[in-house]
Amino acid sequence: MRRQATGIAIALLMAGTAMAAPQDATVHPELWPAAKSPAAISDPGTEARIDALMKKMTIEQKVGQLIQGDISTITPKDLETYPLGSILAGGNSGPNGNERSSAADWARLVGEFRAVSLRPQANGVAIPIIFGVDAVHGHNNIPGATLFPHNIGLGAARDPELIQRIGAVTAAEIAGSGIEWTFAPTLAVPQDLRWGRSYEGYASDPELVADYAKAMVIGLQGPLVAGKTVGASHVAATAKHFLADGGTFEGKDQGDAKIGEKELIAKHAMGYPAAIDAGALTVMASFSSWNGVKHHGNKGLLTDALKKKMGFEGFVVGDWNGHGQVAGCSVTDCAQSINAGLDMFMAPDSWKGLYETTLRQAKDGTIPAARLDDAVRRILRVKYKLGLFAEGHVDRGDFAAVGAADHLAVAREAVAKSLVLLKNNGGVLPIRPGARVLVTGPAADNMAIQSGGWTISWQGTDVVRSDFPNGQTIWEALDRSVREAGGVATLSGDGAFREKPDVAIVVFGEPPYAEFQGDVATLDYQPTEATDLATLRKLKAAGIPVVALFLSGRPMFTNPEINAADAFVAGWLPGSQGAGVADVLVAGKDGKTPRAFTGTLPFAWPSDARSPVEKPQFAVGYGLKYGATTTVPQLSEELGVDISAALNVENFFSGGRARSPWVLTVTDAGGARPVESVPVTSPGGLLAARSVDVKAQEDGKSLVWTGPASFHLSGPYADLTRQLNNSFALRVEWRIDAPGSGPVQLALGGQAFDITDMVRAAPKGEVTSMRIPLRCFADAGANLQKLDYALSVTADKGFAATLLNTNVQAVGDNLPCPPKAK
Repeated sequence: MRRQATGIAIALLMAGTAMAAPQDATVHPELWPAAKSPAAISDPGTEARIDALMKKMTIEQKVGQLIQGDISTITPKDLETYPLGSILAGGNSGPNGNERSSAADWARLVGEFRAVSLRPQANGVAIPIIFGVDAVHGHNNIPGATLFPHNIGLGAARDPELIQRIGAVTAAEIAGSGIEWTFAPTLAVPQDLRWGRSYEGYASDPELVADYAKAMVIGLQGPLVAGKTVGASHVAATAKHFLADGGTFEGKDQGDAKIGEKELIAKHAMGYPAAIDAGALTVMASFSSWNGVKHHGNKGLLTDALKKKMGFEGFVVGDWNGHGQVAGCSVTDCAQSINAGLDMFMAPDSWKGLYETTLRQAKDGTIPAARLDDAVRRILRVKYKLGLFAEGHVDRGDFAAVGAADHLAVAREAVAKSLVLLKNNGGVLPIRPGARVLVTGPAADNMAIQSGGWTISWQGTDVVRSDFPNGQTIWEALDRSVREAGGVATLSGDGAFREKPDVAIVVFGEPPYAEFQGDVATLDYQPTEATDLATLRKLKAAGIPVVALFLSGRPMFTNPEINAADAFVAGWLPGSQGAGVADVLVAGKDGKTPRAFTGTLPFAWPSDARSPVEKPQFAVGYGLKYGATTTVPQLSEELGVDISAALNVENFFSGGRARSPWVLTVTDAGGARPVESVPVTSPGGLLAARSVDVKAQEDGKSLVWTGPASFHLSGPYADLTRQLNNSFALRVEWRIDAPGSGPVQLALGGQAFDITDMVRAAPKGEVTSMRIPLRCFADAGANLQKLDYALSVTADKGFAATLLNTNVQAVGDNLPCPPKAK
C-alpha cells in the first residue's frame, strides 16, 4: 500500500501544478487512494453481539455514545443521568484537579467512571466508557513517565522500526495507568513552519509520514488479530487531524487550507491509508477548514473519502469543541457534524447541553436513525476490540510499566538519533576526553524547554526538574559524560567563567508552547532581543571554540547564531533523556562517542525569516556526520523580510496569550511579573491571572483584583501612525466577571481614561467589546509612533475580568472618548 500511496501522491502533485485556483470543498472520491480497515477490526460474532445490544438500547443510550466529556467538568455520578460513551482528560486535566497524579491515581479515576458505566440500566444494558488522553510523545501526562522527542525529532531519525518500538513503549505506559486510548499519532504534513504545531508533524515528506503512520499504529495497538481483543499492554490509536491541519494559509492554527483537492490528497492525506490499513481504530477530525468549509461538517471528507473510499471501519472523533465552529452550529447544538460523518463529539465542557440537544434531534429525525445507528455501531466495535465490556474484559493497569528502565533506554536512543549536525567547522565536535567544558544558555539546565509543549500540562510551561526524576537535563548529562571522560564541566548562567574553557556549549531555543501559543509572525529566532546570539558572540570573541545546541519545535532563521558558532546542532525537543544528547556530543576516554550523528533534516532549514521556506539554507535530508570535511562558510544574515513590518503591531492579545512581541505582566506595589505561565500572581499578591476556557480551550485570561494593581501589554516600540490616520480604535474583548466598587482605568501609551461607567454598563458574565479611538490617546499625549504600552488596566479590590482579545480595529463609527482618568 505504501508504494501505491506514494505513486498516487506523485501523480496528483504533477497533475495539480496545472490546476486552477481552488474554489470549493467538493470531494471527488475517485481521486482518493483506496484503503481498508483490516477484517480483524471485528468479526461476525462481535457484530452479532452489537446487533443484539443495539436492539435493546434506548435512544438515550445511543445518543450518549456519541458524546465525550472532560474529567474537569464531569464526575462518575453524572453518568447515572447522562449515559455518555466516552471520557477524556484534556491537556490541563488531571485526576481530582491534580496534573501531577500518579499512574495509580489515573487508573483509579478511570475505574470509577468505568464502574458506573457498567452498571446495567433498567433494560439490562451496560456499555463501558472509553477513556482517552493526549499521549503524544510518550505518556506525557504523568511525572516520571518515559518522554520521547516530539515528532519532528523522530522524523529526523528516519527510522520506522524505532517508531514502532516507541509506539509499543508508549502504549504499555498508557495502559499501565489504566487508560486504553491515545489521541495519536499526528499525521500532519506542515507546509508553513510559522504554525505552532509544526513539531507535531514528522516531516514535510508525505512518504515518510505514511511509513511512520503504519509503524506507530502497529506499535500502539499491536497487529489486530481476528477474534481477539487488543492486548493489555496496547491501546487504541488515533490518526489525526483529518485533514490538512498542517496546510492552512499562513500556518494559522485552526485556519483554512486554500488548496485544490489533488494537492490536498497528495500532500496531506497519504498518512491515512497507511494508518487505516494498519488497523487504526479511530480518526480525529481537524479543527481546520478546506476552502472555507470546516472539516467537522464536511461530509465529502468524513464520509465519502474517509469512510467509503478509504474503507475506514472505526469511529471518527471530533477535536475540542471543534463542532462548534461548523457553520450554523454551537458547541451545544450541531447535528450537522453527526450527519456529515462525525461519530463522537469531543465536548469537554459542553457535553450536557449537547446531549440534550442531540437527543431531541435524534428523536425528531434531524439526525436520521440510520446515521445514529452507524455511529453507535462503530463506537461499540472499537469498545469490543479493546476488551472494555464485562464479558472478555481486558485489565490494564501495570503501574510498573510507567518509566521502566528498558523504556527509558528507547527514549535515550531516540534522542541520539534525532540530532542533526548542521555545522562542525574545525571538528570541534565531538568533545574530546579530558576537556574543560563550559555549559551555558537558558536551555542547558531546563527540563521544560527541552521537553516542549504537551508535557504534564497543555503548554508545558510549568514543567520542573522533579517531574522527571528518571531523566536528565542536558547539563546534567553533559556534566556526567565529560567527567567520565576525565574532563571538567562547569555550568554558567550567563556565560561567564573564571578559567578559560577548552570549549563552550551554549544550549538555547524556543520556550515551551503548544497550539495557539506557538504561532509566530516570521521564522526569525529572537527578533527583538537576541540575547542568545550575544552569548555566542561573547564567547567567540574570547577565543573559545563554541558549540551551539538549538532546541526548537521547527527550523528557524538562525544564520547569525550559526555564524557565531563553530558547530551547530539541531536538537529539536528531545524530552527528558538528556543523556541521548551527551551520547553523541561527548567522546569517552577512548576518543569515541557512544553514538554518532545519524539524523537528517525532516524539513528544510530556512536561509531567511520568510515562510514557507523557498530557498533553504540546508535542504531536507541534510545532516553532517563525524569525519566529514564539509566546512560551512559565512552565511547571509539578511532577514528577507521587514521585521518591523512583520512584527505584530495590531494584535496584542488573542488565543489566551499575549501575541509576540507583546508581553503580559501583572503589577502592584510589590513590582511586576510576566505572565509566561499560569497561574501567576503579582509580586504583592493583589492581582491573580490564570487561563480559562471561554469560547475555546484556554482562550481567556482570568484576572482577579484583591487590591490596587494593573496588568499591562507591553513590547518594543511599534508605529501605529498609519492606523491613527485611518480611524482605528483600540478594541478590548473581555468578560466583566465582577465590576467592583472602585474606578477602572484603561491606558494606551501611558495615557489613561476612566472606563468605570463602561464597565458598569457591560452585561456581567457575558463577553463584550469596548472600543476607544486611537485619536483619544494621541490627543491626550500618547506617542503612537513609538508605542510601548498597548494596553494597561488599573483597578482595585473587587474587580474581575476575563480578557479574550485586544487589538486595533478599523471603525466606521465616530466613537466618543471616555473621560480622562484623574
